Amino acid sequence: MKLMVVGGGGREHAIIKKLKENKDVEKIYALPGNGGIAMDATCVDIGAKEIEKIVEFAVSEKIDYAVVAPDDPLVLGAVDALTEAGIPCFGPDKKAAIIEGSKVFSKNLMKKYHIPTAEYEVFSDMDAALTYLDTAPIPTVIKADGLALGKGVIIAMTREEAKAAVKSMMEDKVFGKSGDNIVIEEFLTGPEVSVLAFTDGHVVKPMVSSMDHKRAGDNDTGLNTGGMGTVAPNPYYTKDIADECMDKIFLPTIEAMKSEGRTFKGCLYFGLMLTEKGPKVIEYNCRFGDPETQVVLPLMESDLLTVMKAVTEEKLSETEVKFGSGSACCVIMASKGYPESYEKGFAMTIPSEISDNVYVAGAKLEDGKLLTNGGRVLGATATDESLAGAIEKAYGIVKKISFDNAYYRNDIGQRALKAIK
Repeated sequence: MKLMVVGGGGREHAIIKKLKENKDVEKIYALPGNGGIAMDATCVDIGAKEIEKIVEFAVSEKIDYAVVAPDDPLVLGAVDALTEAGIPCFGPDKKAAIIEGSKVFSKNLMKKYHIPTAEYEVFSDMDAALTYLDTAPIPTVIKADGLALGKGVIIAMTREEAKAAVKSMMEDKVFGKSGDNIVIEEFLTGPEVSVLAFTDGHVVKPMVSSMDHKRAGDNDTGLNTGGMGTVAPNPYYTKDIADECMDKIFLPTIEAMKSEGRTFKGCLYFGLMLTEKGPKVIEYNCRFGDPETQVVLPLMESDLLTVMKAVTEEKLSETEVKFGSGSACCVIMASKGYPESYEKGFAMTIPSEISDNVYVAGAKLEDGKLLTNGGRVLGATATDESLAGAIEKAYGIVKKISFDNAYYRNDIGQRALKAIK
């Protein structure tokens, strides 16, 4: 089989490594991929948002199955275009991808179908939003309606911060059109949990839970990032909570989307907050999370391609989705200065004996050398029967990788270890 994976980050690298385990896979193309992914797939210089070119390539190369991994092409309708061209595909269509593409849509969906989430108000007028903030409970959360590279959410601890966030989105257009509409919502507290789930629009088969580390610095200090590391499973996510989430959140969401004529098929990401009043949805993503994928897939014992095809063919109820009993830890190695300004173009050394455990996100090949080419450069992932063992192994891998300007957190997984104790 010839496969095609759209995207070029650490998440895509993890998906490609997992797909390679299937003995029927002869070749995998990555569009556009990156210098590190080139070790595991053939990279093609077509951007993830160049839908027409993606379809042309898939048809000309007679691709047997495609995986669209990032949010942008999903929201733009890449799956619709590929399906129309006769290429079977993993991922939601455009109508279903709106669950991530519009925060306003997803919040209104939850309100309509009684899915637990934070209280909220929607604004398209900046002055109305600023007036509302004069009396709104503080702290509060300001969200840009559309996609914003995972950075369109600001937790404001004061009224001044909240108003500045509104102005930056609606007046300064820091997220472009994504800030034309905003959501101002209640600030929830409690442990956060990420749950990725396979769904074919009829059944939901959750993957192992995970815990993300968003802040740039140790002890959750510094700016929000796309994620500095993650561990799985999340110790706060007990069997009782999982059962409650299935009954009150996962299945109702799938049924709600179906009722709206937007049947969701693919990987649905549930960002959850475990509050004193029970689990609530903070956000939905219409795809695999990054870097959650880098700890979830290494624990997966079922064949990924088989499960993905079952989703496409709506046969998930007949397909086993099995995960191991161990733990996984992923430590992100970034460029110093991320998520703001940073230098790139430094040579990287990844010893061959650890390359299976490294998912490259921001790198390019130049004259046969692998050079840093992004803020988040790679993820070092390890699995073990215990979480402590997985964390120790992951940091052992980090110590063997070298590039100038490397930066990483030293405390990934410590919060989870405390929760276990």
